[in-house]
Amino acid sequence: MKVNRFPVRSVDMQRATDNITIRQGDTAVIRCYVDDKVSKVAWLNRSNIIFAGEDKWSLDPRVDLVNKGQLEYSLRIQKVDVYDEGSYTCSIQTKQQSKTSNVHLIVQVPANIYKVSEDITVNEGSNVTLSCLANGRPDPSITWRLLNPSADSLDGEEYLDISGIMRNQAGRYECKASNDVATPDVKYVNVVVNYPPAIKNAKSSETQVGHKGVLQCDMVAVPKPEFEWYRDDKRLSNAQGISIQIVGTTTVLMISNVTEEDYGNYTCVATNKLGIQNASLFLYRPGTGRDLNGASCLSQSLWLLLASITCLLFKC
Repeated sequence: MKVNRFPVRSVDMQRATDNITIRQGDTAVIRCYVDDKVSKVAWLNRSNIIFAGEDKWSLDPRVDLVNKGQLEYSLRIQKVDVYDEGSYTCSIQTKQQSKTSNVHLIVQVPANIYKVSEDITVNEGSNVTLSCLANGRPDPSITWRLLNPSADSLDGEEYLDISGIMRNQAGRYECKASNDVATPDVKYVNVVVNYPPAIKNAKSSETQVGHKGVLQCDMVAVPKPEFEWYRDDKRLSNAQGISIQIVGTTTVLMISNVTEEDYGNYTCVATNKLGIQNASLFLYRPGTGRDLNGASCLSQSLWLLLASITCLLFKC
């Protein structure tokens, strides 16, 4: 193939080898400047001719020349990809000698998370490993955060290990991959931690005869517990004068018209697949002051009294 001859020009040799860094998908322009002493000029990539003069040897439609007047012979590559990375040579031939200008094209690729753990549900105390795999050029760094409540960084890279996971470690985990080429790639993993019911609050009721009595039992549990109410050993249900309501992890027992026979101890029982918990509540007449805290304090006082008497008898 005939090589077009330019007016005699020579290359502007700024450095023996330059590096150009470009992001994947962008357009790269590899500069080569000549003057009026050149007889032949060409662009090569890994010894393969891309252009000889203005004759295009490459079949790649993304590649063309940038000619601004007679002083520039630059190579333009559109939509750069990783296989474009490598050495490019602007080759100059004059009557006296050959000269070359070498440029190494470096293609950077934004971080991309290509595999992340699916949302999971585990039991409290289990060992959990979350994975987040990413690629990019340069290799991305991977960080983890638990977004609730504080969003503090966690120790982990591709794999985040959680030994004996607790209920306060449930929530949305963020995996972020970054390499400063573009906006970091972010993915999320939702972790649900199951645990047995536990008492959050139990409200007894001081109610006069003829008024409505309300007993409330609040539990925390995952999954949501099932509730039952008992009076002594008898299970209670919605019946005349009694209404049982359940909303989430809270249940309310309402007695519409309290009688003397309604006073006494009631038990709220919460159950899920991991366990069972119960709470004792009292419906009592005004002035008696019976509640769970009082009973607890009374038991503790009696224990301390008995311990003191024992210590005196045995001179401890």
